[in-house]
Formats: sequence, C-alpha cells, structure tokens
Amino acid sequence: MPKYYPYKIAGYYLYYTSHCTLECMHVHASDEKLTEEGSGKFFVRSDGTSELVNRGRLNEREIREIQVFIKNNHKEMYATWRIMSTNGYYGDI
Repeated sequence: MPKYYPYKIAGYYLYYTSHCTLECMHVHASDEKLTEEGSGKFFVRSDGTSELVNRGRLNEREIREIQVFIKNNHKEMYATWRIMSTNGYYGDI
C-alpha cells in the first residue's frame, strides 16, 4: 500500500491503494493499520484544494491540518500517484 510519505501528518499516514487508482487522485488518512475503516478520504484538485468525502475518525483540527498539508504538497503527491494511475486530479476531464 503506497504511502505518500513515510511519516504521519496530524497523527495519520497519507496513502492510497492499488484499487484507488481507478478513481481520480485522492488521499486516505489512516492510523498505523492503514485500513479504510475509520480513515478519512480527500479528493484532490489540481490547485491543491481538497474535498473531504469521508470524515472517518478525523476531527476538525486534523482535517484542516491535513488539507493544508495536501495544499502545500499536492504536486509532489501527484507525482507519486501517477506512478500507479493514469487518472488525474479531482474535477479534471
């Protein structure tokens, strides 16, 4: 399961799975179990903004911190995403 980074953001790993690559770029935020149960899910736009589509166990502070991190690092994260997916950012045609 590919992680975008080997360290945690707001107490969560940011990752995707091989099944995820069928959708547009997104980020799961999960604890060390790296399971979708209880994880947050953010669809990422080309400008780095993200839309929370599944809150999971994340609180408001964690959501904001993760969204700011995604905004500041979306280009690097997208390069990682593109290794396994031909699908682009959320909202791109």
